[in-house]
Amino acid sequence: MAENTKKTILIIEDELLQLKSLADEFTDEGFQVLKAQNGEAGLALALREHPDIILLDIVMPVMDGMTMLKKLRENVWGKGVPVILLTNLSADNDQRIKDITTTEPAYYLVKSNWALRDVVEKVRERLSGPHS
Repeated sequence: MAENTKKTILIIEDELLQLKSLADEFTDEGFQVLKAQNGEAGLALALREHPDIILLDIVMPVMDGMTMLKKLRENVWGKGVPVILLTNLSADNDQRIKDITTTEPAYYLVKSNWALRDVVEKVRERLSGPHS
């Protein structure tokens, strides 16, 4: 990366294989990686560590991604952090996703449509955009 400081990404994903794959890919790409397996743990980690961007699964135990995002946006810092929702649903099929991604600094990726390399590129794009 061009900057001297590593960008920090928080990956919140309950599927261990998916979490490990994403974490390994982002580590290889020079990111500092934080990980959580549910929205409650992810919210606490986000508010404590203030990552540069969050990859957030929607369907998780303890606290789902949509609830976590709503609580995150109630925090002064959390209002502006870029979030990429990871889902197997599209905004066409879930009005909540459509609502969030049109009114918040959030974007969604349908898991089955994206390779790891593409997810890294989308994160880099979001970090270089207006919300970085």
